[in-house]
Amino acid sequence: MDLDLAAKLQQPAESKVVLCVLDGLGGMARPETERSELEQSDTPNLDRLTETSDVGLTIPVGIGITPGSGPGHLSLFGYDPYRFDIGRGVLEAVGIDFELGPDDVAARGNFCTLDADGNISDRRAGRIASELSAAIVERLRTVELDGAEVCVEPVREHRFVLVLRAPGLGEDVSTTDPQREGVPPLPAEGADPARERTAALVNEFVAKAGELLAEEKAANGLTLRGFATYPALPQIEDVWGLRAAALAVYPMYRGLAKLAGMRALACPGGMEEQLAVARERWDEFDYFFIHYKKTDAAGEDGDFIAKVSALEEFDTHVPGLTDLGADVLMVAGDHSTPALMAAHSWHPVPFLLHSAVARGGSVQHFTERECLGGSLGIFPAVEAMPLAMAHAGRLQKYGA
Repeated sequence: MDLDLAAKLQQPAESKVVLCVLDGLGGMARPETERSELEQSDTPNLDRLTETSDVGLTIPVGIGITPGSGPGHLSLFGYDPYRFDIGRGVLEAVGIDFELGPDDVAARGNFCTLDADGNISDRRAGRIASELSAAIVERLRTVELDGAEVCVEPVREHRFVLVLRAPGLGEDVSTTDPQREGVPPLPAEGADPARERTAALVNEFVAKAGELLAEEKAANGLTLRGFATYPALPQIEDVWGLRAAALAVYPMYRGLAKLAGMRALACPGGMEEQLAVARERWDEFDYFFIHYKKTDAAGEDGDFIAKVSALEEFDTHVPGLTDLGADVLMVAGDHSTPALMAAHSWHPVPFLLHSAVARGGSVQHFTERECLGGSLGIFPAVEAMPLAMAHAGRLQKYGA
């Protein structure tokens, strides 16, 4: 829905909306069993909810387009991912409460493992502990560049943020992450003078950082992507009239929610703590975004069994999720991450919406194949927000 139209149609109501995103939810069937991770999982609570809900499959960005987590979530929040393309660096920086200024370009960093030939053998350095990552970041803070201030901040596990600060820098520099193993990191490149200047600074930083990391066992290299400056994003309260809260553990998702105008509530633990915080702050907000990461992490690691376990773990929290008493509850994914591919994919993602006016249907299991036959069919994820608003009684009639 056009955001200007949404702002005109939205109306006040006492209803509550909960969006629960299972990161990388969708999967693929293993050839030996012909069952996907969801089909392999024992999820009785999610299946019971499915029986009385409207279900379908969402297309996060576009047919055949593999989405990043940023556009995948923006779509579910109601933002056109083609119009609002926010770099990963900004999301990470805002997520850790780093104050970005007008001369800042931020990038998402990954520590990686390089072999003796300089090729990437592990894109995430074994998901090193956050404490070790923070200690390595301290060393990177000693890097100095001619013509720009350098800021390096730890995020979580193998992730960090690089911020370059100088007038006239360009964003949207090419990634240094080849997104696969067995090849070396790429040099950064820029398409115009401003971006070329940023790319030169990035390559200088990488070279100097490489000298400092050379003796590390796991994190002896790094990659950078998502170079971006601070964006202007319409705020969720202005567009939809919602007081919104975000319950996410990972900084990137907290950052995205904050950019959209949500209040990022502290919840360093897992789903149990996220639900506890939602119960405690229930009266303060109209909309709650709850994020679950384990499904995506297992999928990216290519671990089918671990993703099945993550889905089954989530299922144990479904009663707590429904007990919140939301008028509208959505269970969705920002993209698919099939363990067989060990990466994000373009496949449509299972989606569920539960409300008092949901029609329900014959679907009994929350899986890719059954959701294909649900009442919602296959639809753009960006339409999930107006759909939720309609079920919550928060949209006026359009036209006479």
